[in-house]
Amino acid sequence: PILASAHESTCIRLWSIQGNLMKELLPFSEHPSGPLTALCTDIFTKILLAGSKKGYVIRWNMASFLEDPRNKKNEIKEELCWRAHATEVVELFIEEEKNVIVTASIDGSVRLWHAMTGYYFGYFGQARKFELSDTSRLILPSDVSDFPVIIKEESKRMEKKKVKYPLMLDRDK
Repeated sequence: PILASAHESTCIRLWSIQGNLMKELLPFSEHPSGPLTALCTDIFTKILLAGSKKGYVIRWNMASFLEDPRNKKNEIKEELCWRAHATEVVELFIEEEKNVIVTASIDGSVRLWHAMTGYYFGYFGQARKFELSDTSRLILPSDVSDFPVIIKEESKRMEKKKVKYPLMLDRDK
């Protein structure tokens, strides 16, 4: 068993039951997600979900890490990031039987998302029925304009490079 804590610095820390720090996670995504406000896992603790103050949801795969946390090759992989709400995510959970993530925000909305792709299904209180089997129609809530970002394994944290020499016009060339 492990404990997870979410922090204002967008960091997630994983702790052993004895209180030893096992791992620190920082999001790779290009969008600044802001301070983390909600955490949840699936029933087998293979997927970790985090919600943020800026309305983002980030999904990590922890399966290989939990098999052998001491092996450096077994990393926790960030798989997906998307904007779920225009304001702070205050609660989220995964419904594994239907493969759905439910998010709630301080704006009072509760929304449904496809767990593997971050596709939007709708919100509680809408007039139409949820169509959970159709993930081909990529729609977004009215207050969100960012599509889900799939994080590739080879992605590395983006670092800004300093340019030593600015571009200059060479009239001779």
